Amino acid sequence: YKIEKKDQFINFDGFVRLDKDPFFISFLNFKKDQNSETKIKFNGYRNSTKKFFLNSIKLDENKNIIEGSNIQFSSKLKIKSIDSFYGNYIDDQDQKNIFDIKKNKKKYLINGDSFNGESLLENILFSDKKKNYFDDDFELILNIKNVHLDKEFTLKNLSGNLVFKNQKLFEGNLKGNFFDEKKLNFSARTNNSKTITTLFLDFAEPIVKKYKFIKGFDGGILDFYSIKDSNLSSSTLKIYDFKLKELPTLTKLLTLASLQGIADILTGEGIRFDEFEMKFENKNKSMNINEIYAIGPAISVLMNGYVEKDKLISLRGTLVPATTINKVIGTIPVLGKILVGSKTGEGVFGVSFKIKGPPKKLETSVNPIKTLTPRFITRTLEKIKN
Repeated sequence: YKIEKKDQFINFDGFVRLDKDPFFISFLNFKKDQNSETKIKFNGYRNSTKKFFLNSIKLDENKNIIEGSNIQFSSKLKIKSIDSFYGNYIDDQDQKNIFDIKKNKKKYLINGDSFNGESLLENILFSDKKKNYFDDDFELILNIKNVHLDKEFTLKNLSGNLVFKNQKLFEGNLKGNFFDEKKLNFSARTNNSKTITTLFLDFAEPIVKKYKFIKGFDGGILDFYSIKDSNLSSSTLKIYDFKLKELPTLTKLLTLASLQGIADILTGEGIRFDEFEMKFENKNKSMNINEIYAIGPAISVLMNGYVEKDKLISLRGTLVPATTINKVIGTIPVLGKILVGSKTGEGVFGVSFKIKGPPKKLETSVNPIKTLTPRFITRTLEKIKN
């Protein structure tokens, strides 16, 4: 390396050769191959305001190449500007990434043949702290042929734009498609202090399967709508026409309610639901669930409660077999003896239940009920009418 100081300016040149040393670039999901030599060459300067400028940087490892030019950093080492960036590498999940970024004023044009979006999706869905590497307003214009959501699912021809202001998403539109022309549409717009976000997927499985406690989710159309104002967001999530094969909490609930026939189907071929709707509010690490309602040929569930992330889950609700709903309302197909047997639940409309405790130590209790709440009947009638 070479470092040269003149007045308040510091110029630097460097070359790093890594042999067995570990090396990881988190936002690119790049991890050094322990069996290969990695070379990193860079040069730049720091000015009188303590801002850093990389004139050029290049990582070279076998056939993996990552390089950028004219990258400006703030004094807090957040990116203020990039003239160009290129990646052609195999990442930590054995996915191929080929893309380039070009700057045009405050717009960044991102084009590519392949990009692994799994880590980005995990960060959006599960991270408390949304990582922001930029320190200025900017717009992304995307055109990527293949975005890998995981090893199984790939989104084709992702295109659109995202505008960021004050390090937050201000507005944007994205579209892409899965197999059989199943589509993804995303939009965001900000009016005054409120940001409205919508997401529609003809194919819900790639998103839902990210929630590890849900196993064997099949099919589904997802429709999401959210309004965020400061730290409070109000959202509605709907999923239509899907099947569940394994959900530990629901399996235990059905077993405790003596609905063993439905529990067996849940862990076997799966229970089909016509519609799932969840209305909830998020503030900091707390989620207030105003209502969850799911209806299907086997069972219907209505519940509410709250979740304190990593601390406490508290839910209460009503579960009713479809055979009971058929007797009470008379419009949902009967599965009869196949599901619950001829005697199970006779004279009982359903069960009320409570689920409470730390995420890894939930306690579930059930009580039979002979009268359905007006709210349950109203919501069921609304869904059947729709």
